Amino acid sequence: MTSQFRSLRGRLVVLLLLLVTAAVAAGILMVELFRQSAAAQAGRAEAEIGRACDAITDAYRFYRAGWETAMPRLDNEGLRRDLTAVVQTALRDRPGIEGGIWQTEAGSLAYAFPTYEGGGPKIDVPQAELPRIQAVNRAALAEERQASSHYDASSQILLLTACPLPGPIPALTGWTMTRVFTFAGRGYRQLMAGLAILFASVFAAAVLLIRLTMTWSRHVSQIERALQAHDIANLPTLPTTGERELDRIVTALNEAGRRIAIARQRADQLGRQVASGERLAAIGRLAAGVAHEIRNPIAAMRLRAENALAGDAERKTQALSMVLEQIGRLDMILRRLLTVTERDEPRRQFVALRPFLDRCAGPHAELARAKGITLACEADEAAARFDADQMRGAVDNLILNAIQAAPAQSRILITARQESGNLVLSVKDEGPGPPRHIRDELFEPFVTGRAEGTGLGLSIVREVAAAHGGTARLVDSPAGTTFEIIVPWQSS
Repeated sequence: MTSQFRSLRGRLVVLLLLLVTAAVAAGILMVELFRQSAAAQAGRAEAEIGRACDAITDAYRFYRAGWETAMPRLDNEGLRRDLTAVVQTALRDRPGIEGGIWQTEAGSLAYAFPTYEGGGPKIDVPQAELPRIQAVNRAALAEERQASSHYDASSQILLLTACPLPGPIPALTGWTMTRVFTFAGRGYRQLMAGLAILFASVFAAAVLLIRLTMTWSRHVSQIERALQAHDIANLPTLPTTGERELDRIVTALNEAGRRIAIARQRADQLGRQVASGERLAAIGRLAAGVAHEIRNPIAAMRLRAENALAGDAERKTQALSMVLEQIGRLDMILRRLLTVTERDEPRRQFVALRPFLDRCAGPHAELARAKGITLACEADEAAARFDADQMRGAVDNLILNAIQAAPAQSRILITARQESGNLVLSVKDEGPGPPRHIRDELFEPFVTGRAEGTGLGLSIVREVAAAHGGTARLVDSPAGTTFEIIVPWQSS
């Protein structure tokens, strides 16, 4: 629920529900106020017809005081005209009220509706209301005081009041009647108009909110699909939606995409420049290294050749031997350089680790004994898949470097183990290790800490490790120097 409320759609839906709830509550309040108003109107009307009934009583009393003869008969037309005049006099200033004089045995003796708004004067008692008129008059006689009654209909309230008329005519009462229109008339029309305006406004607001929700959801979905279809570094140009607030976001995204594209172009250009510079620098370092490595043999051969030209046959023979030796050295440098620059795809096969280490250490045993160095091999009893020839060349370079760097009467440990899903081949000696200032570039071609070294051995080790999907590194340790070749372990 909380996550839905945080979205624009959820908030608009909640706003729509609140609006509908407020409209329903306002409608109920308006109807209830109208009902209360109708009830108050009915109360005022009941009081008014009560006063009108009293007015009939006063008028009848005045009329009766002028009698000088005996009471006339109830069917006398003159009496009925006089009583009708009494009622008209009492009700002539009371809009909407009709009334008359009632006698229990004779029934209606007089009736008048002086404020009737019809086409002509109304002179007949409403036949539909006759039973109710008779009932309220009987109640007034029975209680000997003013009696009232009301009847609720669907669109109006009928109010009746009767009061006893004292005098020579027995069982005589005056009565008044009026109607209060509840769901009709001016108030009802105003209520209906107010409700119609209220609900029309709510409906219009609901339509606008639903349209806004659907429009924004559609535009947001289109923007989302457009962004998902492109790489973040190559944002598309989004079309405007026609929604002012949303178009501000679209414009900002388009501007961000334009800036990212420009930055990417600059980065690509800078990357090409950097790559070109690095290639030129690498070529320069390689050329300088090659020149440095072949310059000494060439200078030695030149010196020997010049001495041979000026010497006897024995000196010439010695010179030729030395030239051949230097040519061999040049050939070795070129072959090792080719090993660095031409990476062959490894031909992997299962190799038992302990016999493999023994074969790597065997050719160096005599050189190690000459320096008083002991070669020791330790390996897991397992077999791994790798190119034995390439890996042996890499381990040979590490062993040879260790023999050259290790002090006399020391020990070199050669190990092979499985560690964290990798095959780790390591060579550890007790020497001081390479100088600190070259350690960051130690595996680059022609980087060496020995004056007589070519600087190609460790670069060969790195290339062999990389060909097997691994790496080579120098492990810092407080005592001695350890080089490791780490490649993924392949047991099948």
